[in-house]
Amino acid sequence: MEAFYGILIPFLGTSLGAACVFFMKKSLSDAVQRSLTGFAAGVMVAASVWSLLIPAIEQSSAMGKLSFLPAFLGFWVGILFLLLLDHVVPHLHAKSGQVEGPKSQLQRTTMMVLAVTLHNIPEGMAVGVVYAGYLSGSAQITAAGALALSLGIAIQNFPEGAIISLPLRAEGMGKARAFWGGVLSGIVEPIGAVLTILAASLIVPALPYLLSFAAGAMLYVVVEELIPEMSQGAHSNIGTVFFAVGFSLMMVLDVALG
Repeated sequence: MEAFYGILIPFLGTSLGAACVFFMKKSLSDAVQRSLTGFAAGVMVAASVWSLLIPAIEQSSAMGKLSFLPAFLGFWVGILFLLLLDHVVPHLHAKSGQVEGPKSQLQRTTMMVLAVTLHNIPEGMAVGVVYAGYLSGSAQITAAGALALSLGIAIQNFPEGAIISLPLRAEGMGKARAFWGGVLSGIVEPIGAVLTILAASLIVPALPYLLSFAAGAMLYVVVEELIPEMSQGAHSNIGTVFFAVGFSLMMVLDVALG
């Protein structure tokens, strides 16, 4: 049941963000957006180290001095996978809720939904890999660490849900339909997590590669999307402070409670 609830938490974050359409007319304020983004980035960086890369290396300890190799290879596959994804799908500007390209508003919104949905797939896989490692008992992953990772991704998903439902509402779509548009963009996360858990349970020896793949994918998202977003405009130190808060909280949860 811990794994079941854990894989649903990121989807809940997207759904709560989409629910903003019921009580907000505009997007989240800059300060709130920057704080949430910085906090989520800090959690995801810490999770990539303590919940993904370190367990991947520890699980490969039998390789001796080459124990870093599975983590190194998986990490780079994750980075390159997200790099390819960014070239295949439109690049998302989460802060403005727009995507690149001189398109009509309807086209931009449609592309934005596609971008958010596809970017949610590796995040769902990351959650699935962590819980697969936790359930198998073959990787040094704690329940607290897996839960903290889910929470960090959920916090990042909150503004993503809002930047889909609010523009849809602005185009004249009803509140309920706009809400469900935001919700459905996040449904790929629990699906991806479940499929990853099922696959990982069959190929436990590949867990070091899968864990580090998830780390590479998440760090790509952090550096490419979250850090630039939290550093824009005046008072960018708000994002930096909340990055430190998220990082330290994740570190405490994963180490002290583990």
